[in-house]
Parts: sequence; structure tokens; C-alpha cells
Amino acid sequence: MDLDAFSYLLTPAGQALLGSLRDYDPARELAEATRLRREHPAELVSAALGQARLRQRGEAKFGADAYRMYFTPDGVEQATRTEVAEYRAECFKALGVRRLADLCCGIGGDAIALARAGVAVLAVDRDPLTCAVARANAESLGLADLIEVRCADVTEIATSGYDAVFVDPARRGGRGRIFDPEAYSPSLSWAVGAARQVPVAALKVAPGIPHEAVPDDAGAEWISYRGDVKEAVLWFGKNPGSVSATLLPSAGTLWTGAPLPDPPAGPVGRYLYEPDGAVIRAHLVAEVAEQVGGRLIDETIAYITADELRPTPFATAYEITDVLPFGLKKLKALLRQRGIGVAVIKKRGSAIEPEELRRKLKLEGPHSVTVFLTRVAGAPSMLLGQPVNTP
Repeated sequence: MDLDAFSYLLTPAGQALLGSLRDYDPARELAEATRLRREHPAELVSAALGQARLRQRGEAKFGADAYRMYFTPDGVEQATRTEVAEYRAECFKALGVRRLADLCCGIGGDAIALARAGVAVLAVDRDPLTCAVARANAESLGLADLIEVRCADVTEIATSGYDAVFVDPARRGGRGRIFDPEAYSPSLSWAVGAARQVPVAALKVAPGIPHEAVPDDAGAEWISYRGDVKEAVLWFGKNPGSVSATLLPSAGTLWTGAPLPDPPAGPVGRYLYEPDGAVIRAHLVAEVAEQVGGRLIDETIAYITADELRPTPFATAYEITDVLPFGLKKLKALLRQRGIGVAVIKKRGSAIEPEELRRKLKLEGPHSVTVFLTRVAGAPSMLLGQPVNTP
């Protein structure tokens, strides 16, 4: 879709056509396109069907708002999901931010959340189509008075007079994900320089950013949503030098100013704790181990074990029934004996592929189990257990 086709969508005819496609079935797109082209220009039909598909994809991140919003393929893929953007907007608001420059704003996911929190936003992107989409989103959601969209190179934007900046640099290129922070567009070093020009700033980075790349005057936060790590953020003007893991939608934040040393390793106890991915990325496994009075099952594996159950929101607890050396025949016989028809297979520190193992097990029966393929004291092992229902 180009800028002219998108502009066509914003006309009354385009709006009427797009509104009629909310519940259309993409599997019948060819027949639908043929029917619609009898009554509408082909260019408009193509743009409307493309936008209808993107809105259906966008629902996972934006809920019902997606059907009032507009997207580009890259935009719907890269936009911050609503719950994460709302959490960050509340953080800015708590820090007294009232005017913010959103640099590399994309389709406006973060700008929308900020505006809804009462923050006036300058949203900047260099792509004309992306800017047009962001502007249409602000207008469609009734936020145009709080969101100014500007098409420009973010490195040329003067941020003096703003309380804060938020920078979400491009982390994908023609060959896929970019892992070197200096290869982001704009680079991490530029973003850090921009952050230091205002009282408060947040820089969105890839979750795999090396800890040594975090500036000394920044706090680093890893964020997960329902167990899936979404992003890392470098905060300036908020807890410099800290490291934190935030679990959304509501599990809270684990943070420290001085990370604990790694806990010792020891034998597998009655309970196994699987830390959330954000906790692992933030290198806060030791903090969770301290909470539950636990130890590692292996010096190199982020599984915690303990003899007593101490619930924590930062890890999922399992009651372990079996600790065995790895062996396919033994596992297959044991699961058959126990009537296991459903196995959740997790791995950490194992080369075995869970789906391949599941096919070989040929499970049958009414019962279920969780199988951990991992190392215990350096040896390939299998742990069997069940999730613990905790308050």
C-alpha cells in the first residue's frame, strides 16, 4: 500500500468499504475481491482488503481499538502491544512527564497510550506513509489534540522544552533482526545522547542486549507479557544503575540496585521453579532463589529447586515426582505405565527438540505430565512433575 492508496481509504467511500469488511474471511479473499470490484475501483478494493487483514492481526495487540485503527505490515508487527505501552505511559506520568517527544513513533502505539494518560506527544517518524497512518490513528481514536505527528529524521528534532523522550529505534534490516545496538536506526549511542538532553527518557532495545552495553547512568528493565519477553527498556532519570524485571499484566516488578551473586547448585528437591523469561534476561535468578529459599539444579541452568513451597509471582512452581538420567526408552516406558496422554515438554541446557521427542513417545492415556529436559549437576537429566496451583 502506498500513500495514495491509503489516502483513498480515508475518503467516505473507502471508510464505508472498510467498515463492511470487519468480519470477512481471508480464506475467501479472491471471491470477495471479485465481488467488490464490480462496485468499487480495484485500487480501493485492494487497499481495503489489505487493511482489513491488518486490523484482524492488530486485534491481538490492540483489542477492539484495532478496528478503528490503521496499520502497515511492518507497523502491526513492530508496534508495542497496548498493555506494555500503557504500563510505560504510567511510568512516564508518575515521573511528572507532561510533554514527550516520541522518536521513531511508527504507527503510534506508544503515542496513543501516552496521550490517553494525559501526556502531550510529538510523534516523529521519517516515513511519510507511516506518519499518515499514525496521524489517522490519533484522529480516529479522538487523540489528535494531544498527538502532533511530524514526518522528519529524528536525529534532526530539537527536544529542548520537552520533559522526556521515548526512542524506539528500528531493530530490523533487510536480513532480519539486528543484534548490534550500534547498528540500530538510529544507533544506541545516538539515542543515549538524546536521552541525556532531557530530564527523563526511555530507550526501547532488544531483550538480548548485553548487560555491558547498558550505560552506567541508566536503569535497565526487561518486560514480559504473560510469560513472553517483549522488550528491554533503558531508563534515564529513573533508578540509575538498577536492573529490573516487570511481568505484565499484573505480576509486578522485581528489581535490584546491586544484583546478588549466583546461588549455589544442589540436589533437586520437591519443587522446581521456572523463572519468568524477563527475570532470566535481567539476571535476577538469584533474587528469586532467595525469595523461595532455593538453589540451582546446575551452575549453568536457570532452574531453581527447593524443598518447601514458597509462591512467587516471578517463577512458575512445579512439584517434582521423578528425577532420572536421560533415556528415551525409560521415559517412554514410564509414561506408558502411568497412562500419560499429554506431556508438556520443556528444555533448558538440552539439545533434544521437544516436538521430535513427543513424536517418538507416542503418548496415549488420560493423564498429563510436565517433562523437563535439562542438566542436573552437569549430567543430562529428565525431571517429571506437575504445575503447582498457587494463589
